[in-house]
Amino acid sequence: MTSPTSAIPQPRRRRTALLSVAAWKQFVEVAKPYWLSEEKKKAWWLLFALIALMLVETKLAVMLNDQAGEMTSALAAKNGNRFWTAVRACLFTLAFAVPVYAFYYYMRDLFANHWRRWLTGRFLDGYLKGRKYYALDANKDIDNPDQRISEDINTFTGRSIHFLLIFIGSIMQLVAFSAVLWSISHMLVGVLALYASIGTVVALYVFGNPLIHLNFWQLRREADFRFSLIRLRENAESIAFYRGEEQERTRINLKLDKAIHNFAKLIKKQRNLNMFQRTFSQLTLVLPGVILASGVLSGELEVGRAIQAAGAFTAVLGAVGVIVDNFESLSRFIAGIGRLHGLSRLVLDDAAPAAAAGAAVDAHPSIERRPGTHLALQSLTLHPPQSERVLIKELNLTLKPGDALLITGDSGCGKSSLLRAIAGLWQTGSGTIQHPPQEDFFFLPQQPYLQRGTLRSQLIYPSTHTSLGDAELLAILEQVHLPRLAGRVGGLDAVQDWDKLLSVGEQQRLAFGRVLVHAPKIVILDEATSALDGANEAALYGRLRESGTTLISIAHRPAVLRHHTHVLHLMGEGQWELLDATVYRFDGAPAEMRSNEARVQPARRPPAIAVTG
Repeated sequence: MTSPTSAIPQPRRRRTALLSVAAWKQFVEVAKPYWLSEEKKKAWWLLFALIALMLVETKLAVMLNDQAGEMTSALAAKNGNRFWTAVRACLFTLAFAVPVYAFYYYMRDLFANHWRRWLTGRFLDGYLKGRKYYALDANKDIDNPDQRISEDINTFTGRSIHFLLIFIGSIMQLVAFSAVLWSISHMLVGVLALYASIGTVVALYVFGNPLIHLNFWQLRREADFRFSLIRLRENAESIAFYRGEEQERTRINLKLDKAIHNFAKLIKKQRNLNMFQRTFSQLTLVLPGVILASGVLSGELEVGRAIQAAGAFTAVLGAVGVIVDNFESLSRFIAGIGRLHGLSRLVLDDAAPAAAAGAAVDAHPSIERRPGTHLALQSLTLHPPQSERVLIKELNLTLKPGDALLITGDSGCGKSSLLRAIAGLWQTGSGTIQHPPQEDFFFLPQQPYLQRGTLRSQLIYPSTHTSLGDAELLAILEQVHLPRLAGRVGGLDAVQDWDKLLSVGEQQRLAFGRVLVHAPKIVILDEATSALDGANEAALYGRLRESGTTLISIAHRPAVLRHHTHVLHLMGEGQWELLDATVYRFDGAPAEMRSNEARVQPARRPPAIAVTG
């Protein structure tokens, strides 16, 4: 089994230039699977439908431009019949052009929405698979994966289709209007090609990398600022008790200042780009007239033909100058691709091998995990992720069905870390963990996780369905000493904000109810009774022991000792001792002790924990 920590390699930081090979490869890696997936028929059909609509729209645009020139020539010649014929033709063309235009944009947005749903599902599958969401929380190089999934994917799909259609439309427009322009003035075509080339080169080399870099960091700064506000809301009660508003405001201001400072640099670059874009586009109002003026003034060219040429010039320049016109949004798009590609390399299976290869050199040794009928730790040495500190060294024990192990020790000695290793969340270290299937484990943290939903959904979590009926679920609530909870909140299907409605003690009892619903073989309790009084704690522990469940507990209160068969005392710096629970004392030295080389005495009541090694 691979832990989420070991499955997440460290990404390499690099800048991606606009329209570079690296940017194109990143785009293809993220986009390609959709076009080869089970949705490919629908995707290609939507794309071809959009291209067909674009062809019709381009043809109608050429017809409207021709009729505009015809109307101008008719007015210049004072030919009324010719003018009104052109007006009728223009209105007839518009009758088709307007619905085609509207339906084209509807189809574009429908396509983007469909692609977003598929791609978001793909990323969510990878994000949740193998608990990678947990490992990413400790990965400092990947910030705000929630924003990348919720916002960056939406931007990616929408902008991808937008720019794809813009480039295809530009090619169509270039072909359609170049023929018109070439028939009027060869010189105008040459000037246009030179003008567009110079503008594109200047935009790429002067404004390219700085804008992409600043847009990348703006996305990150904005996400950090939003996350600080989310933390304030989620921890509102604790902050209110501490009266920590001033420090929270200072922390939020720091995130806001970073976003504002980066945006200030961004808008300066955008100001310069806007000046260039405005100059580039406005000169097109003058150039066609200057070049065609002599022909019109000499009478060789009709005024309408000049107007037609100016329209065609503007259309062709828009086609060849598409990069310049869309440079700002392109730079934001490239920055978003980089963020999304970085996440895809860490959470998607088809990208993982290449990513892992780059990180293999720096990887720590990993704890080996293999299936078994019971839990056994063999020569287990444990490090925190990305650290050389030894928490536990050469730990050997075997936990038989029905055993109960209490883990104790000073704060920071590695108690919760050992539970993470057993659960497969940490794998940095060495040795072997033999374990039953993960479905046989159930974990109870000190602060239970409660969703906003029905009381039924809280009780059966993490399952979404249960074969237990209402009467059985209500009986379980009674067993965990919450007999009136369902009646108080409005029944099993009442929806509440349980974090705020229930005290911590009630939340811990409800979490015990989850254990009774699922009846696991092994229950891991991390200070899971810290908010309970002695009577409730004894009753709940007694219920688990009577069922024959294997227990692994972290606790500091002497009262829980009688519910365990053995004690693992962690002493820090990798040292540990394994003791019979009947001889251990919280308030003094135990009567019988074991060093790493000694062998524990057999427990005085079966079943006993076997010490290997």
